[in-house]
Amino acid sequence: MSARDAEEALAAAAAASAGVPDATLAKQLALVIDLDVCVGCHACVTSCKQWNTSGAAGPLADRSPYGAAPTGTFFNRVQTYEAGTFPATDTIHFPKSCLHCQEPPCVPVCPTGASYKRKSDGIVLVDFDKCIGCKYCSWACPYGAREFDEERKVMTKCTLCVDRIHDAALPEADRKPACVKACPTGARLFGDVADPQSAVSRAIAERGGYALMPEWGTQPANRYLPRRSQAAEAPEPGGGA
Repeated sequence: MSARDAEEALAAAAAASAGVPDATLAKQLALVIDLDVCVGCHACVTSCKQWNTSGAAGPLADRSPYGAAPTGTFFNRVQTYEAGTFPATDTIHFPKSCLHCQEPPCVPVCPTGASYKRKSDGIVLVDFDKCIGCKYCSWACPYGAREFDEERKVMTKCTLCVDRIHDAALPEADRKPACVKACPTGARLFGDVADPQSAVSRAIAERGGYALMPEWGTQPANRYLPRRSQAAEAPEPGGGA
């Protein structure tokens, strides 16, 4: 056991004795997405692609992007669908990326240890030097958050722009994930969800933020703020203005 491993083991033991559920929860960086103001513009998708292609996680390959069967590596995607029954339907835009789970199923299945969760900030990452592209992590992830890069033959995923948020050379206002900086409506919040006083934790508490598919027991760090009911705002049929 290395000195670093010994220190982490001692910290975990101390946290357990103090009643803290897990040492990794001391700080958990995550995204909080407000579904009420997301307009599905895909600025988060394109900014994520641009930053990570030119950063430590890139290049993110695209094969035949303008062909009949285009494929590409994206860390962030937005799904759009309609809810309700016509004519009372509602268009919902639902961004999805890695949720940086507190119990990530992608980590224990990795045969080389390439997938790991950092104890310093709770971010789940991939060590490309160890990844053999077996796709076990992709099969284990219930959220479809893993991407296989066809050019490098490795698994990739959202890093919460780890090379950006910890870069002391950047102004503090820019130390946020690219998707958060690019969102024109402020639908994406970023911060420490393990800190009850943080802006993201307060938003979760005030709006009833929820985790995606909690039945899987992965304890996703990312949260979604639910849409407010549109029924109260809609005019009565045939009513005047």
